[in-house]
Amino acid sequence: MAKFRFELQAVLDARLRAEEVVQRRVAELEASRRRLEDGLRERQSRIGESREQLRGRLTGSIDPNMLRGQANASLAGMRDAQRVVLELAGIHRRLQGVLEELRAASRDRRAVEILKEHRFEEWRCEQDRREQAELDEISVIRGSRRLMETG
Repeated sequence: MAKFRFELQAVLDARLRAEEVVQRRVAELEASRRRLEDGLRERQSRIGESREQLRGRLTGSIDPNMLRGQANASLAGMRDAQRVVLELAGIHRRLQGVLEELRAASRDRRAVEILKEHRFEEWRCEQDRREQAELDEISVIRGSRRLMETG
């Protein structure tokens, strides 16, 4: 039996590879985003703990040096958290761009896959038509043999 060969298989393979490259870029950006979000949550937690410690030390005698150090540490933590937020915003922008690239790559790949499916269906119909023609020819030959044998 004949085997289906898609003449644009190389194009489909190239589009699959291109899509996989973009998928890897999306995965890398997602990993960076998750890492930054985890770090931001950790920093926010430390800022909250620092505030609670500061509140707890505001009773009784107050050491101004300790308060100044605590305030400086809190400000440094907030600046660090703001830096992470800015990095996260940049990651989100890049991620949106790469996701659009992924949609385009998927669309391009799918277009060639649909073409392949149509070509396969056409090939299969042609194979079925040929097979039916061969069966019809065999039936005609058998019928003519029977006529010759009986006549």
